Amino acid sequence: MAKFAEIGRAAIPGQGTELRLLQRNDEFSIRIVGQPGDLMNSRLHGSEDALAELACEGLAARSDARVLVGGLGMGFTLAAALAALGRDAEVVVAELVPEVVEWNRGPLGQAAGRPLDDPRTRVHVGDVAALMRDSPGGFDAIMLDIDNGPEGMTRKDNDRVYSPRGLESAQRALRQDGVLAVWSAGRDAGFSERLKRVGFSVTEHQVRAHKPGKGARHVIWLGY
Repeated sequence: MAKFAEIGRAAIPGQGTELRLLQRNDEFSIRIVGQPGDLMNSRLHGSEDALAELACEGLAARSDARVLVGGLGMGFTLAAALAALGRDAEVVVAELVPEVVEWNRGPLGQAAGRPLDDPRTRVHVGDVAALMRDSPGGFDAIMLDIDNGPEGMTRKDNDRVYSPRGLESAQRALRQDGVLAVWSAGRDAGFSERLKRVGFSVTEHQVRAHKPGKGARHVIWLGY
């Protein structure tokens, strides 16, 4: 079997470590320098797809729907959101690491079908927390897939996105009847309670990393 080859490297702001982009034939992997295993793999994106499918359910017929994807990653959540929405929708994707955007505009883009090329896509290179704070009533749905979920893995500053103050900011950034969707690598009962304390009605969904019904079990919270 062919070995992975490194084709890109990017600093994680404020962390003193880096992301590595690797490719093996048509398979891609993003890893954290000094940590074992994949942070993301292009063959395991069922739960990223589900994040957008759950969040955008019912928005296809809504005129001028506007949604936010926090974390570009390999582009699968963005691609699934675009597939779920109408032609007049706008999908804003916020990505902190500029190189990740460039990877998706380059060879990595083929994995998810090049969703950055879709005219409905708007890219914000910067902090999703700041974007939510500055966008009151701006979105019909917000999908957060930054780091490894509420328990930060790559960047401790991400913890504030999932803090009560960060969740209140997300709530204010939603339009009436909007939905917040949060991806996590695992269950976290404390996070469900945190969502409820800031005023969300919460449902928790267990999804699989690989379709159909295979791979690790991940969690998606929906807050209404």
